[in-house]
Amino acid sequence: MSFQITILKVLAGHPEGQASLADLTHYVAVLTSSGADWSQRMKRLATRAPGLDIFTSGYVLRDSNGWRITDAGREFLKLIEAQTGDAEVHPPGPPLVALGPLDPPTNVVQLVDHKVQRRRRAAA
Repeated sequence: MSFQITILKVLAGHPEGQASLADLTHYVAVLTSSGADWSQRMKRLATRAPGLDIFTSGYVLRDSNGWRITDAGREFLKLIEAQTGDAEVHPPGPPLVALGPLDPPTNVVQLVDHKVQRRRRAAA
């Protein structure tokens, strides 16, 4: 189950919530081998979702472009993270005025800068 939650986290961190199978495989491998902290966190989240199947639940869709997290998948992540205390839950406050790029939500793994580095290595 924690593997499926890792997939949800990776997809939630991608622009548009979509990633090719190759990118998804790469990021999941990086995260699952990143150490005990990640594994323990995913196991804690998985205890909140026994019997999870991200495809039959409609949390992830697969097509020719890759895999994409659905709105239901994002809501599911918020729910299980709020229940375990892994994500901070703040009451709504006054609206903020954005002066620059917005920071990603705290429950999302940001995986945007990797492509620039990979392209540079390939060109070298």
